[in-house]
Amino acid sequence: MRIDLHCHSDVSDGTRPPAEVMRRAREAGLDVVALTDHDTVAGWQEAADAAVALPDPLEFVPGIELSCKKNGDSLHLLGYLFDPEEPELAAELARIRDDRVIRAERMVERLQQLGVDITWAQVRDLAGGESVGRPHIARAMVAAGVVPTVDDAFTERWIAAGGRAHVDRYALDPARAVRLLNQAGGVTVLAHPRARKRGYVFGDEVIEELAAAGLRGVEVDHPDHTPADRARLRDLAGGLGLAVTGASDDHGALTGDRLGRETTAPAAYRAMISERLPADRCAR
Repeated sequence: MRIDLHCHSDVSDGTRPPAEVMRRAREAGLDVVALTDHDTVAGWQEAADAAVALPDPLEFVPGIELSCKKNGDSLHLLGYLFDPEEPELAAELARIRDDRVIRAERMVERLQQLGVDITWAQVRDLAGGESVGRPHIARAMVAAGVVPTVDDAFTERWIAAGGRAHVDRYALDPARAVRLLNQAGGVTVLAHPRARKRGYVFGDEVIEELAAAGLRGVEVDHPDHTPADRARLRDLAGGLGLAVTGASDDHGALTGDRLGRETTAPAAYRAMISERLPADRCAR
């Protein structure tokens, strides 16, 4: 059984519709796939319908990649199998999505002031769904000929953290986010904690703190993790009783259509989802 627990569709910053993501997942030889769009569950139904309609159906795992912030740095949590209508969580997701729009509009304004010929309408059209983000702005910059690639937009010259056009956004404290997802009946995994080229580098103490809050796993096998980082994270997860997961973090054409490049061991997946915490046992 081949399991990929982290990928994106064009509902957030991927390039493929949810149904196409499911079709490509099966073509890549996957048996289980989680759709984890940024701060939204809008692609769940389309993905679920497509997964079961395939000639050889996939096991679909509804998920999300939730925006958090720790000590001023962006941190991402993967949540699975939770109730998106749980009131407190739903309110926070709505606030995050609303702020995404406000932030993106301000970043476009700053770019325009810097002489970049893009418009909010272009960025909004590229986003399509409700979860607009910096990759959509970067794609508009590529289309305008300002930068040659999306990665070239993520520099201090443009829209990287601390960049000339960067704007901070609202994000949850990660320990609180873990508790919210658990409260909604879900399972939480820390996404790519040592993805150095993205600036996501969190020490052991952060993982220990989140484990105490109810974190269930760590994304160890990720395309942006070095062998040394993977070894350290695997040891740490074992000592904390956390599941070790692996995933492609596929964004379609933006990441070279890499579904299935990294996977989660079936035993780790089954153990993780079997230990979903009932609400009255969640850390508070």
